[in-house]
Amino acid sequence: MTPVKELAERAKAASRSMSRLDRRKKDDALRAIAARLRSNTASIGDANRRDLERAKGAGLSGAMLDRLGMGPAAVEKTAAAVEHVALLPDPVGSRSGMQRLENGLLVGRQRLPLGVIAMVYEARPNVTIDAAVLCLKAGNAVLLRGGKEASETNAALGALVREALADSGLPADAVQIVPATDRDGIRELVQLTGLVDLVIPRGGEGLVRFVAEHARVPVLNHFKGVCHLFLDEGCDADMALALTVNGKVQRPGVCNALECLLVHEASAPSLLPRIGAELIRLGVEIRGCSRTVELVPGAKRATEDDFGREFLDLVLAVRIVQDLDAAIAHVDRYGSNHTEVICTDHHRNAERWLRDIDASCVLVNASTRFNDGGELGLGAEIGISTTKLHAYGPMGLEGLTAEKWVVLGDGQIRG
Repeated sequence: MTPVKELAERAKAASRSMSRLDRRKKDDALRAIAARLRSNTASIGDANRRDLERAKGAGLSGAMLDRLGMGPAAVEKTAAAVEHVALLPDPVGSRSGMQRLENGLLVGRQRLPLGVIAMVYEARPNVTIDAAVLCLKAGNAVLLRGGKEASETNAALGALVREALADSGLPADAVQIVPATDRDGIRELVQLTGLVDLVIPRGGEGLVRFVAEHARVPVLNHFKGVCHLFLDEGCDADMALALTVNGKVQRPGVCNALECLLVHEASAPSLLPRIGAELIRLGVEIRGCSRTVELVPGAKRATEDDFGREFLDLVLAVRIVQDLDAAIAHVDRYGSNHTEVICTDHHRNAERWLRDIDASCVLVNASTRFNDGGELGLGAEIGISTTKLHAYGPMGLEGLTAEKWVVLGDGQIRG
C-alpha cells in the first residue's frame, strides 16, 4: 500500500467515528485547536519564516508571498476564526422540508457528513486550519495536501491540530497532512475512489485543471476569479471610485479581486478620468479599450487577451460599453462564474443584473471583495465553487454535508 493510500485508509476509518460525534465534543476540539494556535505562535512563525525565505529565493511572486505569510497577526486571526466556527450551528442531523403525505408518512431530508475530503492547495497555510476545522465541525475527515512552498508551516499546523484532537478524545487521523512531493502524489490522491468522497482544489488555474482532468472522485472546481464591476449610467461617482479601488487594490492577489471594470459610455467621460488617475496613483496598470486610453492619461491599450484574464496583480482591464445589455454580454463571454458587481442607482437595472448574471455571487453596490465565506456569514470558508454541483459560491459548513431522505411511519406498506 502506498503512503498516500494508507493515509486515506486511516482517514476513512476516522470519518466513521467523526460522523457520530455530538456537537459538544467537536466544538471542544475546535477550541483546543484555537488555544494551541495561540500557544504555538512563535514556533509557527519560525516555520513560516523558513518557508518564506525559500519562496523568496525561488522567485515566487508578491501575490504568492502575501498568501504564504503566517505571522502573529495571521495566527491570531486564524485562531479567532476557529472559535467562530465553534459557535456556528452544527448542520449534521438537521432536518428540512418535513411534510406529511396522504398515507400518513412524515418525509423530509436530514444532513450528514460527506466522509473524507481531500484538500489540494497552494501557499495559503491558513487553509490548513480553515479546512481542518470546517471539515471536523461537519463531521468529516480531511486529507490536506498543501504546496511545497508552505511545507514547514503546514507540517507545524497539522501537528498541533492532531495533538488537539487526541487530547480531546477525537481520532487524530481525522486530520492528516499529505506530503507535498510531485504531482504524481496528487494524481494518486484524487483517484482514490471508495476512500475520498470529494476533492477541493485551491490554487492557480493550472493546479485546478490538473486535479479536474485526473480525478476519479467528485471535484469542486474553481478555475479562476475573473471578477467584473459595471458602472451604470448615472451611478454615484464616489461609490464608483470606492468600489473600484477596494476591489482592485486592497488585495490584488486573491480570487475575489476586481479584474475588469466596465463603464457605461454615457458616464465614462465623468467617471473614468478621476478613477483612472487614482488607480494609477496607487500603482495600478490600466489596460483599456481605445476610448479608455483617450480618457485616462497613462492607460495602456488592452489586447483581447486582457479581457477574461485573472491578473492577480495591480493590473486592471477597462472597457467602455454601450449599455447594460452590452455589460451583461461581456460578462457572459469573459466571466468565470465567480463574482460580478453592478454600481447603479436604477432599481430595475439592479434587479436585472441579479436575475441575468450567472455567477456564484452577484452584488449590487458592494465590492467584489465580499464574496468570501467569512464576509457572508459562513465563518471560515473551505473554498468558492464556480460550478453548480454540489455547491455554488463560498462553501461553509452546510456545503460539507449532504442530505439523505428520512421517512417516519407507523406501519405503512406500499400498495
